[in-house]
Amino acid sequence: MVHEMRRWKQRLEQTECEAILRQATSGVLALIDGEGTYAVPLSYVYQDHCLYFHCAKSGHKLELLQEHPSVSFCVIDQDHVVPDEYTTYFRSVIVFGEMDVLKDKQEKELALSALAHKYAPKHSMDQIHAYLSKHGEPCLILRLRISHMSGKEAKELREKQVEQGS
Repeated sequence: MVHEMRRWKQRLEQTECEAILRQATSGVLALIDGEGTYAVPLSYVYQDHCLYFHCAKSGHKLELLQEHPSVSFCVIDQDHVVPDEYTTYFRSVIVFGEMDVLKDKQEKELALSALAHKYAPKHSMDQIHAYLSKHGEPCLILRLRISHMSGKEAKELREKQVEQGS
């Protein structure tokens, strides 16, 4: 179920959300646990309206995903504390969707290459491929197919953009 944002004037446009997802380097994945929820910080890459993550071939996260593939992922783009105003100037994006494990070898290699390029942008494709051939097999790639995303920013940031005419 998609809930409408209460403070809709602070809502980020889809293109702004996607720009944040491309630029940020980590976020927090929230999963459903039989005892409540479980959240874990992860690195990721955003491509083709999906998020890709790498992980070990076993663990609590994978156990939870087998039972409940519905997840959310939150990325904080800005969090500037302003003590004199008792607030923060924030900008964040939350995505919702279904998570699965990539089975297709070619898609897994593309996702691993995208992750490597994002986190080691100065490395050549030959360096990346050499590393992945040596270390890529022991990991899994998870794909979050985004069904909905929303972004929000502090009203002060939105007002500043309006003043600047952007």
